Amino acid sequence: MTARDADGDRPSPHRRRDWDVVVVGLGALGSAAVWALARAGARVLGLEQFALGHHRGASHDHARIIRRSYHTAGYVRLAGLAYAAWAELEWEASERLVVTTGGLDLFPAGSAIPPGPYRASLEACGVPYQWLDAAEVMRRWPAFQLDADVHGLWQADGGIVPAARGTRLLQRLAAGGGATLLDQVPVTAVRDLGTSVEVVTAGATFRTAWLLLCADAWTGDLVAQLGADLPLVVTQEQFSYFRPADPGAFAVGRFPVWIWMDDPSFYGFPVWPGAALKAAQDVGGFQVTATSRSFDPDPAAAGRLAGFLRTRLPAAVGTHDHSATCLYTLTPDRDLVLGPLPGHDRVLVALGAAHGFKFAPLLGRVLADLALHDGTEVDITPFAVNRPALTAPDPRANYLV
Repeated sequence: MTARDADGDRPSPHRRRDWDVVVVGLGALGSAAVWALARAGARVLGLEQFALGHHRGASHDHARIIRRSYHTAGYVRLAGLAYAAWAELEWEASERLVVTTGGLDLFPAGSAIPPGPYRASLEACGVPYQWLDAAEVMRRWPAFQLDADVHGLWQADGGIVPAARGTRLLQRLAAGGGATLLDQVPVTAVRDLGTSVEVVTAGATFRTAWLLLCADAWTGDLVAQLGADLPLVVTQEQFSYFRPADPGAFAVGRFPVWIWMDDPSFYGFPVWPGAALKAAQDVGGFQVTATSRSFDPDPAAAGRLAGFLRTRLPAAVGTHDHSATCLYTLTPDRDLVLGPLPGHDRVLVALGAAHGFKFAPLLGRVLADLALHDGTEVDITPFAVNRPALTAPDPRANYLV
């Protein structure tokens, strides 16, 4: 869905050259930003280099995990705000988006991702949870086969948010609110003019008071035009769908979203919708670029996932339905990127670091506040573009959080 003029024609990029805000990239974060900006009455232009809803980035497929369980109190608080933002989006759309399943984080003894920070962060924020031993986990969800040294952190609010459908909804609401969305319009140049920013495409040059870069795997190329260099790593990941012999045992209401908190780390969903469930390895892919990536699943990655499921969740394996690929764009500390590009105060960068979809409606509002009000009530200090993890000469990467 692309915004159209009143006469039904596709908007000509030559009809308006000056904008309050231009958003480059219309995945989850960019679409949330144009929605929030349109609601605030801004003249906003969204540019997408591919067709809306494309499968080349990180916002496609049907499901993402939403959870309160995180390793810092800051993220737990941010997740709480994200739940409220999803509820606001649901109210505006008159559509249910969040599917509550409960969330189960599984920690084997000596896990690469320690449980202590998760438990302490939830407790610091007053979020209730249960700490379960392996026997209790298997009593509640008999499909798991766990060693006695495994513990589970159960948090009742965990669940699913729709990826492709949610992004389409944000785009539809943004266009209905007056935003102009142009797809298949690659940005060829970005120039900071001091009091404004110039955005160049093949068909037109736009001038804007604020530029929002929500380009995920293409972020590095765009900020490089402004003399910036961010230590981002792009990996090609994949996810698989399986049809269990007893799909009812994995239905919403009977089975949670889950994460195996070790190295390698795996995660999965209940059957929703239909009769297939989704599972994947987190940060299990090889390094690529946005243009060199392949769309062909990796047999080695598929083997690792299937081997884990056969050991820990054998009833889920069932019949393999299909596998697909996506991109992760990772910061060294796996934290989000949110805020002005150093030396370019009118250029805002937003990056989800491969766990940002759950925060999308909230971050769209934060970006709108930064552009229209030069500030936000949400604490985004840990996500600054000039934080040490992004400016150190040789930052140490830690993607398991």
